[in-house]
Amino acid sequence: MGQTLFAQPFKAVGCAECRNLEGLDFEFTMAFQPIIDVRSRLPYAYEALVRGLNGESAGVILAKVNDTNRYRFDQSCRVKAIELAVAAGLLEIPDCLLSINFLPKAVYRAETCIRATLQAAERFGFPLERLMFEVTEGEKVEDPAHLQSIFTEYQRQGFTTAIDDFGSGYSGLNLLATFQPDVLKIDMALTRHIDADPVRKAIVAGIVLVTAQLGIKVIAEGVETQQESVALLDLGIHYQQGYLFARPEVGVLPAIAPFGA
Repeated sequence: MGQTLFAQPFKAVGCAECRNLEGLDFEFTMAFQPIIDVRSRLPYAYEALVRGLNGESAGVILAKVNDTNRYRFDQSCRVKAIELAVAAGLLEIPDCLLSINFLPKAVYRAETCIRATLQAAERFGFPLERLMFEVTEGEKVEDPAHLQSIFTEYQRQGFTTAIDDFGSGYSGLNLLATFQPDVLKIDMALTRHIDADPVRKAIVAGIVLVTAQLGIKVIAEGVETQQESVALLDLGIHYQQGYLFARPEVGVLPAIAPFGA
């Protein structure tokens, strides 16, 4: 979800709200965008992206999140993403993941705050091993140990874990040194025009080398041109996401464009 929303650590009051996800004074929906394996042209995952009911951007919706509704919003995003993904037919795509952004400071204790997610997965028949949770690197991580505990619990539950927007935010390699997710998503600031930029190529090649040694999958975000896609594939990054393949669409799983690498 990619914006810093938090001034203070999350309080224990959130756990008292686990049983009450009603009460948001605004509505929202989800758009979906594929992450594809350019070798097979098949989707690896669809990412759920917050949108307003009238097409408002994620930023418009996130501006309504505050200290009193943060927990309910985060939990509602998870439930709505699962519900709408099932309705859109994601389970009919073999092995395809559903990627959900989460707000780490809206999680007091991972093992209890995951309750609504588990209930939604059971209600809609969604396998836990097909859920991926992304935390944005643009979100300032004031308590790495807390985030590590969330990821540890999520991996124990069978979820795939991911750092989003890697290379754009606060912690960079220090964050990666603290804990190792299953997936690293390279920010579009590094992938944009990478085919013509030897500096970006060198930086991304270094990230690929490090993640390979750590056993972490890499996804390139913001891919908009055929040339960028080919350059990333030449660097060994075959999981890619961006307008070249599909734009986000509200409530449906957009088809992958018949062009690209």
